[in-house]
Amino acid sequence: MNVKKVIYLCASLCFLASASIGLQAQKCEMPALKEQLHKKKHCRKGQDVQRAICVLYPTEGHQTKGVIKFTRTKKGVLVNVHISGLTPGKHGFHIHEFGDASSSDGTAAGGHFNPDGHEHGAPCGSKRHAGDLGNVEANQEGIAKMELLVKDLKLNGSHSIIGRSIIVHIHEDDLSSQPTGNAGARVACGVIGIAK
Repeated sequence: MNVKKVIYLCASLCFLASASIGLQAQKCEMPALKEQLHKKKHCRKGQDVQRAICVLYPTEGHQTKGVIKFTRTKKGVLVNVHISGLTPGKHGFHIHEFGDASSSDGTAAGGHFNPDGHEHGAPCGSKRHAGDLGNVEANQEGIAKMELLVKDLKLNGSHSIIGRSIIVHIHEDDLSSQPTGNAGARVACGVIGIAK
């Protein structure tokens, strides 16, 4: 065996040895990498939502628009409402079942969000739809501003309002008529999403 063959053989053995060590190192790192990816995926799935927002857009033939913000507190969810383009007076507004704003009249949002199967009622009532938020009241300029604390509203879990919608109605919610408080047509619709 000449010197060149010996050198070539040694080089080949060194290369194979280093490749083997590299593979072993990768194998050692893989479980840790998988664990990190699993944690990230799990965190996203079980995200702890603190704030949400809904931007309202007018339905066909109306000019109503606005922003509704939701903030989780120790006592419940604080709902901050700012709506414009309303007629003066009270207007029913509710969380609806589907986050679908694709129809021109807002009907794709479905009925009131009601996971427990209760009858429609006032927001302070013990038995009511989870989506019953009562009324907003617009001033002479058609602007409604309001802040309310809703104790049993949820931003997390099976009763979460994330991905559902807000509907503003043309009339006042009488807080008793079934199933929607006789609030009439839908003048604005928006989907509730997670806020920063």
